[in-house]
Amino acid sequence: MIHGIGIDIVKNERIRRAAEAWGKRFLSRIFTESELAYCYRRRDPYPSLAARFAAKEAFVKAMGGRASLRWTDIEISNDRAGKPTVHPHNNLIRLLAEYSLQQVHISMSHEKEYSIACVVIERAAERPEARAAE
Repeated sequence: MIHGIGIDIVKNERIRRAAEAWGKRFLSRIFTESELAYCYRRRDPYPSLAARFAAKEAFVKAMGGRASLRWTDIEISNDRAGKPTVHPHNNLIRLLAEYSLQQVHISMSHEKEYSIACVVIERAAERPEARAAE
């Protein structure tokens, strides 16, 4: 059962400007050390950073705008095949359990000036007997 869907688009230059203006203060507030290590292995890290920023924004939208999350609670990484995945930290672990959220699907892309991400979050299907008891 779908819990929520979120999408976001970010101009890569916006992330570049923020990183240059605020440096480590900005980067460590938004990204985990693993995300930064992955992105800075790239020739140009900013499209990858922007795609992860868009994925985090899309994730929050798919959650329904839950304010109790920090950016670093949502870690975006890639599995061995390159598929993006979410590694939850801190409050996100609690929220996923609280709302019976089981699966997160992410798609990210970047092209020249923009990066985009879409997130679909699934929750456990309610059992018919649980609904009948209400």
